[in-house]
Amino acid sequence: MNKILSKIARVGIVTETFKPLTDPELDRLGAELKAVLDRRFAGSLAIRQVDAGSCNACELEIAALGNPFYDVERYGIHFVASPRHADVLMVTGPVSRHMQAALLATWEATPEPKWLVAVGKCAADGGEFGVNYASCGAVSNVLKVDAVIPGCPPTPTDLVRGLLSLISRR
Repeated sequence: MNKILSKIARVGIVTETFKPLTDPELDRLGAELKAVLDRRFAGSLAIRQVDAGSCNACELEIAALGNPFYDVERYGIHFVASPRHADVLMVTGPVSRHMQAALLATWEATPEPKWLVAVGKCAADGGEFGVNYASCGAVSNVLKVDAVIPGCPPTPTDLVRGLLSLISRR
């Protein structure tokens, strides 16, 4: 044990200096989002994410919103486990026929006022799947969509920008 401790004392710290990562555009969008949320939504927006049949690329980008770099909770956005606590439903993927009933039930369980956001190319227009025996296609074929965030998949910054555009016009 003494051998290890003496080596630590002799060598010292060998790690790199910490350089905080920043994204000026994200900081600008976040400050604007926080201001709108504070002014119009009492500082908080609850989102329920629904996978209606996606490839999970959009879910990975949505999940990245909660990591230490993006950390959207600092702006007042949080994800909830129940649609009964949500203000916004974020739907990803083309709506598969098997998920259509679940999506409709989730929408009905969400209290008014509520908004529906189609996230990604597949949710926006059905993507490469379109409408067929297994897919209803775009989310707008099943429910009225309030906003579309394009991309395959949209980046976390695009997601923040899309949410800001949704709540700014409501």
